Amino acid sequence: MTDPLLSELLDLALEAARRAGALLRDGRPADLGVAATKSSPIDVVTEMDIRAEKLITGYLSEHRPADGFLGEEGASVEGSSGIRWVIDPLDGTVNYLYGLPTWSVSIAAERDGERVVGVVEAPMRRETFHAVLGGGAYGNGEALRCRPTAPLDQSLVATGFNYVTEVRAHQAAVAQRLIPLLRDIRRGGSAAIELCDVAAGRLDGYYERGLHPWDVAAGDLIAREAGAITGGRPGLPADGDLTVAATPGVFEPLQALLEELGAWHD
Repeated sequence: MTDPLLSELLDLALEAARRAGALLRDGRPADLGVAATKSSPIDVVTEMDIRAEKLITGYLSEHRPADGFLGEEGASVEGSSGIRWVIDPLDGTVNYLYGLPTWSVSIAAERDGERVVGVVEAPMRRETFHAVLGGGAYGNGEALRCRPTAPLDQSLVATGFNYVTEVRAHQAAVAQRLIPLLRDIRRGGSAAIELCDVAAGRLDGYYERGLHPWDVAAGDLIAREAGAITGGRPGLPADGDLTVAATPGVFEPLQALLEELGAWHD
């Protein structure tokens, strides 16, 4: 890497994610308490979630006090350096609550609005994914490449469901119509990990409605640097209406099918 700034940002993101991952893994109490609720009683914010975000923002601020922040648990600072950190301290909260291994820490750095560094730490899977814009994607230090293109009916695709009953009912109806057209559908519970699994060749594609910038900022960069295509509705970038990531040959037919099925609305 020739850009010393990007090298610095990557090193900081890797260390912050490692520390937060260790806190969440080792500090998870058996009687995990709930600090607040979000969109519904199912979608909870845990005390550990908040602690992890404070750890990350504190560490990054110590080294780069002029940077901005956007975090799931309320971190919002403009900054003056042109660098903004986009943080999901615990992606896969319900998995974490239930003791399932598919949860992660996601940290991305943007420079003047462009994502340039992404790190996803998955402690229970013993995996660290990272990417730097133009520098490729890596998992545990090994270069990643998305799968060779497969026909849509031989493609394994992941998705996720909202925690609001009315929204997830429509998402389930879309998935029901999709299943006969694909090899199968998976639902892992962490958008960041699903995107990294596309990058690692474990999935042919992934889509979800209702995601936020912190859900996808790091994983989107990692997937793209591994050769995947990412976007939203046809002609649009990924946003809260729809996020799609897939191998080059799967992306367009999957995106077109999702548009036809109305996966972008309730």
